Amino acid sequence: MIYGGHFDPENKRKKLNDLEKEMSNPNFWDDKKHSEQIINEFNSLKNLLETAKELQEEIEFYDNELKNDVNSKEYAENDYQIIGQKLNDLEIKILLSGKYDENDCILEIHSGAGGTEACDWANMLCRMYSRWCEKHGFKMEQTFKQPGTEVGIKSISFIIKGKYAYGYLKNEKGVHRLVRISPFDANKRRHTSFASVEVTPVVNFDNDIVINEKDIRIDVFRSTGAGGQGVNTTDSAVRITHLPTKIVVTCQNERSQIQNKEKCLEMLKSKLYKLQMESNLSKLNELKGEQKQIEFGSQIRSYVMCPYTLVKDSRTGTEEVNVDKVLDGDIDKFIKDNLKGA
Repeated sequence: MIYGGHFDPENKRKKLNDLEKEMSNPNFWDDKKHSEQIINEFNSLKNLLETAKELQEEIEFYDNELKNDVNSKEYAENDYQIIGQKLNDLEIKILLSGKYDENDCILEIHSGAGGTEACDWANMLCRMYSRWCEKHGFKMEQTFKQPGTEVGIKSISFIIKGKYAYGYLKNEKGVHRLVRISPFDANKRRHTSFASVEVTPVVNFDNDIVINEKDIRIDVFRSTGAGGQGVNTTDSAVRITHLPTKIVVTCQNERSQIQNKEKCLEMLKSKLYKLQMESNLSKLNELKGEQKQIEFGSQIRSYVMCPYTLVKDSRTGTEEVNVDKVLDGDIDKFIKDNLKGA
């Protein structure tokens, strides 16, 4: 049997029956938005159970083949490898069963200790996630970018769109550390740089989160750009600070100040809702205080390019010696091991 561990088929079948009963309710379509969420959940769960059943039948078939025909061993073993990959993919889908794992997400990168080096490192991380998104068919919509003084990026934020964007990237949140020979140091010394990554699910709201105007400060400023005709010459960029939690959201992607403000409010609601899920509003200040500084001893992953090459996740122990491959967006091994809690 392939069932067990995270799968828990009994509860999944029970949940499927409960959803089916809810869908048969005469008043089911009174709330169209809620109805669509239920249907999506039902279809995902049904697909998961059907996939598991098909894999179970395949495994039983090849088990019988091996028992009845010794000459089919090589043939069956090749198919077992294919089934093994299917099982791995199924396990990941099972692990991506959090409430908002299927949602889009907001991904932010902020440079930390290290000055110019840190800004360049933030830019490298930006490229890494961009390449990962390209490989997996996710769309990245930039909402804000603050260039570094000399090179790189001080801060940047994206909305990453695609099914399971948040589920895959949620464990990327934390401090990322780079060790390398600095290309900006004439003496070719080794430098350590830090950048932080924040990941928040995009949540669709009706009136779940109410933001009091007294609790926010709105600043407008001119959008930055590389120059030329595309530069916005009006003060259309918007920054909103939520005073009780010190959360800051910024958007400069839209053409008008009103559009940027609306996008900022959507992002702020998602961040506030995430905090509510982690605790409750009475503990927001405590949660903010627990965030680590972007400096030594706080990293979740280290990317070492000198004196040896190694990328190591401090939470799972997952390692990869080919740093260039990782920085080119090949981070699936780290993502999967964090989902599995290795």
